[in-house]
Amino acid sequence: MRELIVEADGGSRGNPGPAGYGAVVLDPVSGEPLVEAAEYIGVATNNVAEYKGLVAGLKAARELAPDATVRVRMDSKLVVEQMSGRWKIKHPDMKPLAAEAARIFPASQVTYEWIPRERNKHADRLANEAMDAGRRGRQWQPSTSTAALDAGAARPGTGALDAGAARVVGDAAAGAAKARAALAGAPGRPPAADGPPGGGTGADAGPGAPPLETPTAPGATPVETPTAVGAGPSGAGGDPLAVLADTAQVPAAAAVSRTATAAPPVGWAAADLGAPATFVLLRHGETALTPEKRFSGSGGSDPDLSPVGRRQADAVAAVLAARGTIQEIVSSPLARCRQTAAAIAARLGLDVRIEEGLRETDFGAWEGLTFAEVRDRFPDDLDAWLASPKAAPTGGGESFATVARRVAATRDRLTARHAGRTVLLVTHVTPIKTLVRLALGAPPESLFRMELSAASLSAVAYYRDGNASVRLLNDTSHLR
Repeated sequence: MRELIVEADGGSRGNPGPAGYGAVVLDPVSGEPLVEAAEYIGVATNNVAEYKGLVAGLKAARELAPDATVRVRMDSKLVVEQMSGRWKIKHPDMKPLAAEAARIFPASQVTYEWIPRERNKHADRLANEAMDAGRRGRQWQPSTSTAALDAGAARPGTGALDAGAARVVGDAAAGAAKARAALAGAPGRPPAADGPPGGGTGADAGPGAPPLETPTAPGATPVETPTAVGAGPSGAGGDPLAVLADTAQVPAAAAVSRTATAAPPVGWAAADLGAPATFVLLRHGETALTPEKRFSGSGGSDPDLSPVGRRQADAVAAVLAARGTIQEIVSSPLARCRQTAAAIAARLGLDVRIEEGLRETDFGAWEGLTFAEVRDRFPDDLDAWLASPKAAPTGGGESFATVARRVAATRDRLTARHAGRTVLLVTHVTPIKTLVRLALGAPPESLFRMELSAASLSAVAYYRDGNASVRLLNDTSHLR
């Protein structure tokens, strides 16, 4: 079952006074807006405007996916508590609005959550835009397309909806109908393929460290920020979970819907309507070995986070808390991951499950050494390791083929356990790149063309039809 997030707000300049509402439907994984709605409603109270915003948001969500589960997030304690059934509704103007909101979805499909006002800025902005438009004697109109439907990636065949408030929440608007059709039948993700055993990219070292971070085959050009097949430019604001989807400028008065008409590439499977198991992949924060670009796997000293790494963990925790999409946390057993996960868990109020299969490669006798030191001491072994995923580091380390089998088994176990959930996996360079490679069906050598910075975020959504959607955005702007 698809999940959607609705954020809504309303305001009145005078209480009662000129009033308006705003609502936005969000993708629960990326936070990308799917539909915006806003309207100037004349003279009303704050509470009435808030309820009207709720109704508009729920109707917009129903137009997208009537069978979805919906998480409503509002900064109105009154509305949240009344709609949750914990407070009675006494005001005569709000009773019919609450009843209308309750009829839009079955009660079992909707949950309500209070959030602080600073986390409801999108809906608040829309409400103020609507009130500003009303002051000028106009109704609110969108100026930019923000409805990249199925926000997992920018894919051929995916519909998009841009409409003013009346179109979004009206009676079976044509644009919303197209949006529903796009959700139900858009050509989906390229099929996942496990491919030959292999993967991994070297030591758990600092950003850009060749070959510890991005080992490169002779003559190859490193690719620093690989993205999903078919992905467009990254989302606004440097958000590490922003959908890599294009947005088009739409004239303010144009309230139109737009759908992609390009035929999907041959061999792409139809989209599975089930909610995916989504893994948000987080590389742990820095240790003392990271900036020195030393091999640091599961067979070495198991270093703690450095002061820089702890600050990075706190920064990622703030980003994920603001998004509010993580439902569970799973971590590698190594200290640097457990410490990163603990900082996030404390912020989100979640527990951490330890998963042995997420540990880093055992680099054997290379643990703690730089690439140059390994080249000097074990040149033949290093050449063999770079040439074949079946070659192991000196002294009984793990080959990348072995790591790939371990990671694939862990992936299968976790996707079965967390179907329909959004789970943060706190792990290392090799497991993350291996998960991405397997999801894309890319050959082992593709891993030598990826860079994965400390504390960076990526995501893979695993669908029940066997497809996978990858969002790889090697962005650490959230850490500065």
